[in-house]
Formats: sequence, structure tokens, C-alpha cells
Amino acid sequence: MTQRVDLATVMDRMAIDEVVSGYAVAVDDGDWAAYRALFTASGRADYRSAGGIEGPAAEVADWLAQTMALFPVRQHLIVNRLVRLAAGSGWPAESAEVRADFLNPMRLAGPEFDGSVTAPNFVAAGRYTFALARTARDGWRLSRVTVHEKWRHVSA
Repeated sequence: MTQRVDLATVMDRMAIDEVVSGYAVAVDDGDWAAYRALFTASGRADYRSAGGIEGPAAEVADWLAQTMALFPVRQHLIVNRLVRLAAGSGWPAESAEVRADFLNPMRLAGPEFDGSVTAPNFVAAGRYTFALARTARDGWRLSRVTVHEKWRHVSA
């Protein structure tokens, strides 16, 4: 590999990491416009393993907006990111796949803490598969997100 290819690969990985981190921040902050902007025009998301829906990113964002209202406090942790760049018909890479584990602690809506009562905590964990495509206008964007939830726990 040349230094130019090596540098392009590093830049791609950084841009992809920004998209994946942007995804977590958008969900945690309830910024559904930012969530939609992370996807290609034909992008899809699949939350069925977590009891959700599968469909176009815009429809899933609407569903998430309603569902996440049940969890006013959210914190997505996306770790152990394994990035695979696919060259396709040439260089630079045109698509990528990221497999990453997640831990998602949340606080269910309920009475605010007053010294005696607090809403329960909800934690879900598993693995994401992110498929990304390089777009001419916006750079790297999500073409598909699939949630593979492995476990969940509710505690008071």
C-alpha cells in the first residue's frame, strides 16, 4: 500500500467512527433530525430483536421518538468497534461494515427522585451491525442499522 492509500483508510475510519458516534448521540439526545441525516436516502433500520420495528430510517425515527419518550434519561455506549472497509470496484472504499457492542442504560419515565421514590433503571445490551455507503454529497452515511439485542434488565 502507498502512503496515500494508508492515509485515505485512516480518514475513512475516522469518518465512519464519527457517523457511529453521531448515531448514539442522536438517539440519546432525541435529535431525530440528526438521526435521519445519518442515513442514505434508502437507509433502513431494524430494531426487531429489541421488540421494535424494521423499515425506512424516517419511519423508524418516528417510532423511536415515541418509544424513547418512555426513557427520558438515555446513555448509549458503543464499544469494541470492528470496521471492515470494502473496496468494491476500486479505491477508495465505497462501503463499510461496522460490528460494535452496545450497552444502553436508561431511566424509565416515572416519579422524579424525591428521596423515597425513583423511576426504575432499564439496561439493554447487544451488538449493532452498521452498513455504510460513501455518498457523493455527504460522505459516509448509514445504509442499514441492525440491532442484535442479547440481554436486558430492569431494576428499581
